[in-house]
Order: sequence, then structure tokens, then C-alpha cells
Amino acid sequence: MAQKITISPITRLEGHGKIDIFLDDQGNVSDTYFQVVELRGFEKFCQGRPVEELPRIMPKICGVCPGAHHMASSKAADAVYNVKIPTAARKLRELFYNAHIAHSHILHFFALAAPDFIPGAEADPARRNVIGLIDVVGKDVGVEVLKNRGYAQKIQGIIAGHPIHPVASIPGGMSKPLTGDERKEIEQMGRSLVAFAQKSLKIFEDLVLANKKYADLILSDIYHHETYYAGLVDTKGHVNFYDGRIRVVDPRGEEFVTFDAADYLQHIGERVEPWSYLKFPYLKAVGWKGLVDGPESGVYRVNSLARLNVAEGMATPLAQEAYEKFFASFGRKPVHNTLAFHWARLIENLFACEEVLRLSQDPEITDPKVRTLPTEKPTEGVGVVEAARGTLYHHYITDDQGIVKKVNLIVATVQNNAAMGMSVRKAAGKLIKNGEVDSRLLDMVEMAFRAYDPCLACATHCLPGQMPLEVRLIQQGNPIKTLARNMSK
Repeated sequence: MAQKITISPITRLEGHGKIDIFLDDQGNVSDTYFQVVELRGFEKFCQGRPVEELPRIMPKICGVCPGAHHMASSKAADAVYNVKIPTAARKLRELFYNAHIAHSHILHFFALAAPDFIPGAEADPARRNVIGLIDVVGKDVGVEVLKNRGYAQKIQGIIAGHPIHPVASIPGGMSKPLTGDERKEIEQMGRSLVAFAQKSLKIFEDLVLANKKYADLILSDIYHHETYYAGLVDTKGHVNFYDGRIRVVDPRGEEFVTFDAADYLQHIGERVEPWSYLKFPYLKAVGWKGLVDGPESGVYRVNSLARLNVAEGMATPLAQEAYEKFFASFGRKPVHNTLAFHWARLIENLFACEEVLRLSQDPEITDPKVRTLPTEKPTEGVGVVEAARGTLYHHYITDDQGIVKKVNLIVATVQNNAAMGMSVRKAAGKLIKNGEVDSRLLDMVEMAFRAYDPCLACATHCLPGQMPLEVRLIQQGNPIKTLARNMSK
């Protein structure tokens, strides 16, 4: 008899979701659904508000990704007013933002991802968490994790007024400059962050890459998809989290297109399916072919692995060395191994920490001129940054008084939605055979989406029309009728 396996809730991620796995009569996987079951309505309730309020509202989308939404929103508001911010303000924003990337990458690797390898899927489920990780790596490392993630948070608070929901970035620049004493404090924390980022890569090399079982798992076909990739690059083709142009490469690593943020709608389409609140972005020039990979499918991936795949290198010396080692180890570029997102994330963390230190030593960082007052009539603007989880688009349209008429957000996790569904389906199909399934195998299925570091609270939103709704009528414990409504197309 056909069987349904449900993993609900899925674990070690930000947000809520579930996985349904359907088995055929032989106990093999016939289909899977990676479903997101929560709703975010920011696009709707931001309508009618002054656009300058949005950089303060948008960080409330998520307590893990607030810095990304703060920066993308600020850049979109700058574009609405067509204002160029002072150089010191840009450097302050970049300093803040690299600290944000560092805090997020440290959090994801050590609290959410590393337990998949340390102690690993073979361990008792009660130990596949940060406590089990500390049992292996030692309490001293645990203390270093907390200290340095705390530093990254503190830097954000110093610059932007609050580490969780920042407020200091505004249309035209920043609301306050950095003092000399604050700069010195950030510099000291930056030195610690760089040292810890190097140590984190060493931990990954010693406990994951040096373990043949885990190295083979990273290279296995279970977690492998040949897709397009997208990410921001600077004028030299280097990874840049704050600014640049979006470069897309095809599954062979050849440049497919490079475009400005304001032109994103010419290149990205969004598919709607009735079983998920997440949309399914795809490359318009290729087209939507469903949840399949390969050069004929418009599915593309973002996030750490994608950024390394599209870039020519890293802009800091230690990260560049790690970047070169990464691709030399795989012997090819692009790398299509989904679990390699974790390694790429640690390389990016080193880059972000190097940037924190570099910018904190820049004498212009304490220049008091940190805002250009907007003077032009507001219209429309797009702001793009690389969130920790991938490319993030904020698009605002206002009236001539700056009152928001329309908001469109395409967040990183949405862009990875199709790929996560594909990854879950492939992992489940490779791992579950003849109806034999246990917690170890299900944890390995969850590893397929966890590598993307999804933030489902950021990702979901309501479209105009109807929401999915299911009402079950139950009488004395017995279901008597079910009424269902799908999302309007």
C-alpha cells in the first residue's frame, strides 16, 4: 500500500515548514513536497506609508536577517529619491553589513549546519544539535562561537542603533557618524573575528573534509544539481555583499547574463504553485520547466556557493586563498555539490570578517558627513544586496509625495525554493528504498534543504487574490466533510 511520510516541523532553520514524502507500493519515493506553511504580508501593509519609514519597518520581517532587509530597503529608498550617499556613509553601511553577514554565517554553521557532520547523522537524534557539537569540538570552541557572534552583533548595534532591528540607515545615508572610540572598539573586535573565521575553516577541514565518510557525502550524487547560479559581483568580478551587478552563470560556468538591479524584472519571473506560500523564481530567458535541473531549466541558485561560482575571486587575501583552495579541491568550477554551500559559507565568513577589520581601519570611516538630504521628487527605486542567504531585491513605487503605492520583495530563500524542492526530492529518492526509513535517513533528507540556510519567515508572502484554505468538519471525532480552496493564480 502506498505510504506518506511527513517531516513536520522541519528542523534547524529559521521559520516553519514541512516535507511530505510519498512512497509507491514498493516503498520507493514517488514524489516529495517541500512546503512552507507560514505567511508574511509586508508587501501589503507597507502600502500607504511614507517610503522613509520602510528601512525601519522591513527589518521586522526576521530576527536573523534584519540587517539585509535594512540595507536593501535603504538602497531602494535612496533610489526612490535618486540620491547619492556620501562616501563615509557607504563605508559605514558596508562595515555594518559585513558584520551582519559574519553573525549570520557563524550562527548557521555552528548552530544549524555543523551538527549534520559533527556529531553527524549517525548520532542519536538527541545529540544532533549544538550541544552534541560542543561535546565534540570542546567547550572552548563553544565559548569562541558565542564571543565572536556577539562581537558581530555588537558592531551592528554600535553603527545602526540596535543589533536586531537596525534603524540608522536612512534615505541619503546614515543618521549618525562613527566616533573615534567606537572605531577603535570595532577594530579590536574585527581582529578577533578574523582569527575565529580562520579557526572555523580549520575546524571544517579537520572534522569534515578529513573524514572520508563526510567528504564522500559532499561529493555524492545524493546532493548534486547542475543549475544556473546568480550573485552580486563588483567591478573586478569579486564577491560583494553590499553592491554590484547581478551576474548569472550557466551550469558550465559560462556567463549567461549580467544586469543592473533596476532591470531585475526583465530577467526574473516568478511561478506560483498552489501547495506553497513560496513563489518559484526562474530565469525568463530560459523559461519555467518545473522542478528539474540542467541547462534547459530556468531554475537558478543563490547563496554562498552561487556567489563563489559566479565570481572571479575574493577581494581580501585570506578569503582569496581559501577560495582558490576550494575550487582546486573540487577540480572544477562551478561546483554543483549542494553540501558545499557550508564550506563556501565559511570562506565568505572569512571575507566578511576581513572587510570588518579593513573598514574599521579606514580613516574616512569617522567622517561626520554621513548624509545627503534628498531633494528630488520621489518615484520608484530598487535596492539589492547579497543577504547571507543570497540575492535580496526590494522594489518600491511611490507617489510624488513619497507615499508607497507598491512593494515587491524577492528574497534569497524564494529564489532557492525550486532548488530546495529538487534537493529534497533527490535525497529522499536516493536514500529511501523498499519502505525502509529511520530518523537517520530523514535527517539526511533534511540536510538537503538545510545547506541552503533557508529563512522561511523572510520568504513567504501573500499574492493578490485568495489564500489556500482547508476546513475540516469533525463530528464526535469523525471527519465528515473537507472544504478546500487553492491560491488564486
